[in-house]
Amino acid sequence: MTAIKQWQIPIIAILVAGSFATTVSAREIKLGHVGRPGSPYQPTVAEFARIANSKLPAGWKIESYGSSQLGNDVELMQKLKLGTVDLCLPSSAMSTVAEQFAVTEVPYTVQSREHATEIQKKVFWDVLAPYAEKAGYHVLAMWESGFRQMTNNIRPIKTPEDLKGIKMRVAASPWRVKAFKAWGANPTPLAWSEVFVALQTKVVDGQENPLASIYSGKVHEVQKYLSFTGHIYAPLYIVAGRTWNSFPQEVREVLKAAAQETRPFNLKAVDEVNKIALEKIKAAGVEVNEADVKAFIAATAPVHEEFAKSVPGGAEILAAFKSVAPN
Repeated sequence: MTAIKQWQIPIIAILVAGSFATTVSAREIKLGHVGRPGSPYQPTVAEFARIANSKLPAGWKIESYGSSQLGNDVELMQKLKLGTVDLCLPSSAMSTVAEQFAVTEVPYTVQSREHATEIQKKVFWDVLAPYAEKAGYHVLAMWESGFRQMTNNIRPIKTPEDLKGIKMRVAASPWRVKAFKAWGANPTPLAWSEVFVALQTKVVDGQENPLASIYSGKVHEVQKYLSFTGHIYAPLYIVAGRTWNSFPQEVREVLKAAAQETRPFNLKAVDEVNKIALEKIKAAGVEVNEADVKAFIAATAPVHEEFAKSVPGGAEILAAFKSVAPN
């Protein structure tokens, strides 16, 4: 065998290092989310991973970690920034990195599923997505977890007056807090992982969430009343962070296309899990009622006005949302 000459060693080292770098560039794509089994997060993420994994280059694979295994939404957004998580599914937490995303935290800015679809098609990518890019995040697609409804142990909520004095858990959004204060409630921001115990121990009287989350979080086991207020549309943004630009272009293209392709599946998953959730919630003995949505909308007008005045670009964003409303 020919001996390796001294001068050849650096060249061989470079070739080996280059080969190693190519090999280790293919890796697990870590996706974290807060969704529990029974929520639309789980089937939606599974479908997204199925589509993407079937098209990703060899060695690349999405692995998902649900039920807040990698942290709550705010923590996951921080991990995206650090690069320790590659993808996550924030909803209200998007407003912690770009305050313009709080537009969906202001009640009744999204009126229906049809309205949300028009926003996604005609408004989101040009008006909202650039704010995420400026903050160092890249949105692949806009999914949803449904409209939020209210539950509590005091009384049925039919008008804003019925919320007077009720301690309501809300997500950590200043606009959610402002709205519930405007309606007369006593809003208490809590992480989703803390809600069940807070209700069980009467730290709070009620909470607000999409039906699937109410059921998957076992909220119906510690609540008496469910009121259909539909006050907040809960988008799910599939978002990338620091590692996004380090991915090969082919990987980025596959992930974005798979995220877009998953949206119709997500909408069907939300409908299906919400239908099952409502049946289970009723079967558990929870009293269900329809709220006077017009009364809630009227009581929310000052919050809309404050958003328009205090958030940079807020008036334009609200106007853009209104311009594509079906009615």
